[in-house]
Amino acid sequence: MIFAGVVSLALLASPSFVASQDVVPVANPNYVAILNNSLWFYEAQRSGKLDQNGYQSRISWRHDSGMDDGKDVGVDLTGGYYDAGDYLKFLLPLAYSLTITSWGALEYWQGYKLASQDTYLRDMLKWGTDWIMKAHPDANTLYVQVGKGNVDNNYWGPDTGIPTPRPAYKIDFDHPGTDIASETAASLAATSLVFRNYFGDADYADKLVKHARDLFNFANTARKTEYQKSVSDAKEFYASSGYGDELVWGALWLSRATNETSYLDIAVNYFDQYKLGGKTNPMDWNDKTPGIYVLASEVFADNNAQRFKNEAEAWLDGVVSGSKDGSFTKAGLIWFSGTSDMASTVPANTCSFLASIYSRTVLSKSNTDASQAKKAKYESFVQSQIDYLLGKNPQNTPYVAGVHVNSPQNPHHAGAHGGTDVGNLNNPPQNQHVLYGAMVGGPNKDDQFYDERTDWKQSEVALDYNAPFQALMARQVMFATSDPPYVSLPFTPRPVRPKKSKTGLIVGLTIFAIIVVVCAITAYFMRHRIFVWWQSRRYKSRIYS
Repeated sequence: MIFAGVVSLALLASPSFVASQDVVPVANPNYVAILNNSLWFYEAQRSGKLDQNGYQSRISWRHDSGMDDGKDVGVDLTGGYYDAGDYLKFLLPLAYSLTITSWGALEYWQGYKLASQDTYLRDMLKWGTDWIMKAHPDANTLYVQVGKGNVDNNYWGPDTGIPTPRPAYKIDFDHPGTDIASETAASLAATSLVFRNYFGDADYADKLVKHARDLFNFANTARKTEYQKSVSDAKEFYASSGYGDELVWGALWLSRATNETSYLDIAVNYFDQYKLGGKTNPMDWNDKTPGIYVLASEVFADNNAQRFKNEAEAWLDGVVSGSKDGSFTKAGLIWFSGTSDMASTVPANTCSFLASIYSRTVLSKSNTDASQAKKAKYESFVQSQIDYLLGKNPQNTPYVAGVHVNSPQNPHHAGAHGGTDVGNLNNPPQNQHVLYGAMVGGPNKDDQFYDERTDWKQSEVALDYNAPFQALMARQVMFATSDPPYVSLPFTPRPVRPKKSKTGLIVGLTIFAIIVVVCAITAYFMRHRIFVWWQSRRYKSRIYS
């Protein structure tokens, strides 16, 4: 079922807020709809045979695709997820998305249950982890990408015409990738906790842990390097900036999944070795350091617990105050220069995700006035970002597709668009299919969003965009006592992108013309002197030749 989420204006309500940490007896239907739609979006990203094991795909415009993936290497790599609005499979953002989704499920499981989305969550996670285990055929081999970037990016059309061949790229002991092996280990370990604790599937959880152990051992013992040095085609799309954070991240999740303290020792050693303390950047698929601060605060019970709490609170205090790397737009969206320019909704979601978890699982254990004040500050920040993303902004735009008439209409997504002209993404001008639940890249620093399919920074969708957002929606299902902001919003036309000013060009041409005229006048009045100089040059030339 799809929830369009366009609620009658007769149901006007104040902006959503979380009044307490008591789980509501009945979930708000609007947040239930968004949570459902986010899982629907992940279903729209599926590759492989869609109808299987008695399940029928909910996406009528998606078809079986990528059915020859892996044939070039003799490994079945069908299935899994397409990364964004194209048809490439990238393991690094997929693994990160599964880790974050699993973490969100562990923290906000009741939200999925209240919304009756637990079965869809199980299917979403398993669709990804089943593929990962196929992509890990032996202890020291991991397939990390399917499809060639420049070939796929020159195709724009439905999933029935994906260009072939689609080469598969791997890392192994001779061509390692510390970062991606560690992140994949983290994803399997995190997902195993959900299957063991909430789905009651210990056998499947054990399989996930076995693969996670092998992958982390591979990362830990092979030569340390970024994976794009072994898989050069990934460099243009998902190049990793380092692997120290993933080594710590993977060890922490394996410790949580196995209860083995040896992984904690490894985590601390790598944290110190790679000097990961005191960072101020946001978390994303490339850098998990802020996530390490929060996760370690949950996992450690010894003296290291306070150390990581200090790291987490230093980072979070900087975020919510906008006093370090981050700042705020005029309308209140958290903004990190560089990162937010590429997709502004991503830092807003990841920062809110971490602040929410830390507030709920760490600060809630302390009754001191200082802890409670900090908890209130973090929760206020979280709610402000959620409200902004769901319509409390100058554009009156919820930045998730399909919930309101002001939702983005033109996500950068080939399948949803329905066009076939890679040279003109505005043909047809409107998307033929609604990409329900997809979080788009979002507005610029001036809080402006133009809803242009060709502007991938604003209109791109991706697996990792939705992962923290989905967790936040499970939180809202549990705790929200009123509607999201978009419920009360009227239709609001999009702003028109300002045309580039020609003033600079005109000024430049004017100055150039003036210089030419001045030079011409000067040459005219000095023509006799120039003639004499030129004759002398010719005379000397004849003498010395």
